[in-house]
Amino acid sequence: MTAIDRAEPALLPDPDPRPVHLPIVSVDDHLIEPAHLFAGRVPAALAEQAPRLVTDPDGRELWEFDGQRHAQIGLNAVVGRPRSQWTMDAARFDEMRRGCFDPDARIADMDLDGVSASLCFPSLIAGFAGTMFARCSSAELGLACVRAWNDWHIEEWVAAHPDRLIPLQLPWLLDVEVAAAMVRQNAERGFRAVSFVENPAELGLPALITGHWDPFLAACEETGTVVALHCASGGWSASHTPGAPLEQLTSLFPVNALVTACDWLWSGALVRFPALKVCLAESGIDWVPMLMHRITYVMDRSASGVDSASWTDPVHHPVEVLRRNLWFGTIDLTSVLALRDEIGVGNIVLESDYPHADSTWPDTQPRAWARLAELPTAEAEAIAWRNACALFDWRLP
Repeated sequence: MTAIDRAEPALLPDPDPRPVHLPIVSVDDHLIEPAHLFAGRVPAALAEQAPRLVTDPDGRELWEFDGQRHAQIGLNAVVGRPRSQWTMDAARFDEMRRGCFDPDARIADMDLDGVSASLCFPSLIAGFAGTMFARCSSAELGLACVRAWNDWHIEEWVAAHPDRLIPLQLPWLLDVEVAAAMVRQNAERGFRAVSFVENPAELGLPALITGHWDPFLAACEETGTVVALHCASGGWSASHTPGAPLEQLTSLFPVNALVTACDWLWSGALVRFPALKVCLAESGIDWVPMLMHRITYVMDRSASGVDSASWTDPVHHPVEVLRRNLWFGTIDLTSVLALRDEIGVGNIVLESDYPHADSTWPDTQPRAWARLAELPTAEAEAIAWRNACALFDWRLP
């Protein structure tokens, strides 16, 4: 991709507010961490090692942390910019809409889009589930950064508009007991979700099937904390083609979600923790009927006989467990919506993915309404906002 011509205007004029047909709760948006996030939020002895924003000789703004520099990828903050400026090149804060990093401006952009409430994942320096901090050369520093991110999120980002922004925490991936304690402590602070990795084994961590993560999952079940699994949080892709273009990687996002759902189902975690709530972000719903069909066929065929002992729930079929424990976030409502009863109307939730390149902003309302208008009112309301409110125990203003 070519570098941005910085002589071009960086941002388009504000769009007109979209008509609101139904409230929408977005279960997958993102924030761009502001430059001051870590200032004063890590112990004094670690302050000089905390992530900080620097400017290189080419004028690029980069995060410097643990001996490395990380660019703010342009495609992570493209809303409101001309398509000609959509690139992977490093983006500066003055090239972004303020809604990317300023909570007041975010609410204004949500109002333009007709989004009533939003759950915001990280974008870069933290990793979707705090993986950047878990990889830090110093566990002490990494844990301090996780705590600082969570403190900033609840004390500044959410506190600015606590009726509109749903609190999401990062976990500490290197100590499951610490992670469990943090979930309980953060639940008391008002956090409703924790951003976890699709499959810890992809990061060299213990697999779900081992039971290693059970103390953490028990804390999530006990507190009602939703385990939010963002696509690609595990750092893998279904593409194994060297040099595959970005378009190939992103085309396969639904495959990530299918594999993730299988991992969680057959790990036994959803049987051991039947009240656990897991939401797959940026997963889509098109693949869900296919997986359910295949599981049903497998249980009737290759899982019969002695092999059926691998399924330890004597009451519930695996497909029932999927509908009981999993929610599926979708940016686009496709023709598969006709199979909503098979998926589970109560399992479908919406997202706008602001401010990433996949985002439906500022047309989340009209795009959703084009499909939801065809449904019975109760089902349209469920998908637009009621399912998400029930999932996160959230009340709209």
